[in-house]
Amino acid sequence: MLYPIENGIREVKDLSGLWDFKADYDNKGREEEWYKSRLLDTIIMPVPASYNDITVEEAIRDHIGDVWYERNFYIPAAWKDKRIVLRVGSASHHAVLWVNGCEAARHKGGYLPFEAEITDMVQIGGENRVTIAVNNVLDWSCIPSGEIKTYEGDEYPRGYRTQETFFDFYNYSGIHRPVRLYVTPKIYIADITVVTEIDGETGIVDYNVSMQGGIRDIRIRLLDADGNLAAESAGTSGRLDVQHPSLWQPGKGYLYRLIAETLDSQGNIEDSYELPVGIRTIKVEGNKFLINGKPFYFKGFGKHEDSDIRGKGLDEVLNIRDFNLLRWIGANSFRTSHYPYSEEVMRLADREGMVIIDEVPAVGMCFFDESKAVFREDRVNEKTLEHHLQAMKEMIARDKNHPCVVMWSIANEAATNEEASVPYFTNVVEKTRRLDPTRPVTIVMTPLPESDKAGGLVDVICVNRYYGWYQEHGRLELIEKLLEHELKGWYKKYNKPIIFSEFGADTVAGFHQLPAVSFSEEFQVEYLKRHHKVLDSLEFVIGEHVWNFADFATKQGITRVIGNRKGVFTRQRQPKAAAFVLRERWMSSNPKWNEE
Repeated sequence: MLYPIENGIREVKDLSGLWDFKADYDNKGREEEWYKSRLLDTIIMPVPASYNDITVEEAIRDHIGDVWYERNFYIPAAWKDKRIVLRVGSASHHAVLWVNGCEAARHKGGYLPFEAEITDMVQIGGENRVTIAVNNVLDWSCIPSGEIKTYEGDEYPRGYRTQETFFDFYNYSGIHRPVRLYVTPKIYIADITVVTEIDGETGIVDYNVSMQGGIRDIRIRLLDADGNLAAESAGTSGRLDVQHPSLWQPGKGYLYRLIAETLDSQGNIEDSYELPVGIRTIKVEGNKFLINGKPFYFKGFGKHEDSDIRGKGLDEVLNIRDFNLLRWIGANSFRTSHYPYSEEVMRLADREGMVIIDEVPAVGMCFFDESKAVFREDRVNEKTLEHHLQAMKEMIARDKNHPCVVMWSIANEAATNEEASVPYFTNVVEKTRRLDPTRPVTIVMTPLPESDKAGGLVDVICVNRYYGWYQEHGRLELIEKLLEHELKGWYKKYNKPIIFSEFGADTVAGFHQLPAVSFSEEFQVEYLKRHHKVLDSLEFVIGEHVWNFADFATKQGITRVIGNRKGVFTRQRQPKAAAFVLRERWMSSNPKWNEE
């Protein structure tokens, strides 16, 4: 799926801004066909943003079910005889889209885009209306997974229910990314796929262009960052050879510009699309992760799309702040825990040379009570798998061309200790490799190595573990021995490189105590240092991602003080003491960094 761009032929109209909004407390809007006329009794709601924290109403924050968004828009007269598309960047977690009262699209999955051609639904040169019903209910047919819990008995209000989730971040809802209109010619470039290789002093860009609406001649040009022609070709597929290429590298996001143009019978340009391309290679070899043939060590974080008031709504200002902090602290990578981040973040990572492990929203496939099976007919089942495979397909279709994406993560902390998880994840891994054979696949593990059954399916083992916090809480002196024992167990069992993908301690900024106690800044510092000693001593460990980059919102709970406080930065992106410890470590010389 191509990101909407403007050029001399294509136009984009952003519908972000203030929309009419209505919470459907009785969930009757679809039955009453609210989409057939203007919404009544609405309030104002910004798009993109989560709706939960915008108002001061508890009922809106905690609403379960449908909410409705609506606004009017105009189609310029100049768009006549063109193909008109309406695209939603994401809506969590289910959405139905109507244009002028006619259904245009519906989508399941809260973190990926969907779009619909609306050419025959709109009035050219006049006013039109778009209505979107967004639903936040999670059940076992979804990823993320969840349950609706109903309460019976006279002591509860009639119909009282709660949304139960099995993941540790707030279930923000709404239209989280921009809604855009764009136009193309009727015969248009629908998709482009690029795969890059390096052969000696030659960079290779294999391309494939998909057309819709008809057949046209295609001209391909590859320009360097200064606009000079680096290679050219013709046809819907082919190979571009670049002599002495500038490579896309961690920290140095060099991008070429692949320009695909369709030509009519007179040789005039009919459609055009420009795709950023980074020439680089990825390979797992033995216990090494190679980028451009050189060992790479992952330094960085698990993150979240999360901020005050906006929730998970796209915030370009915050994104730039985050990347500045990542550069300042010496990070070279992060995981999109626990869902695909916005396309704007991915494009920024391409430019900045930030390495990304791209994760599908398969989180919540677990119980903390290991006596309860998860992979069974009434929980994670065939319907879950169907949605999981569709989400992988959509994520790869969206992100396949980003040089920053070096690995696909197919799940976080699933119950891979269960026998039934093996056929399930076999399906997911095989599908992922068919869709993209060029990138390694990982799964983020939480069982102990002796009970895990799925690690043999993937290329890299990612491990989440919290010795000194969730296990042996407060016992800093036990961290090194316990961690070393476990990591050696993973390597002995699977003989694959390991990324320590989560470790951290809740820390309230400004809390200090000596000797260190949990929740103090001193504890977080000592906690990280003890982990670092082990990670530096094990050759097969190829990365460390601290949990978390910044504090983030969670559901209410007695272990959460207005959210998860494991951030190295506060939710407002200010450093705790641990940030300076990580900066000193990651900016220093270390044999494991393999940096020139």
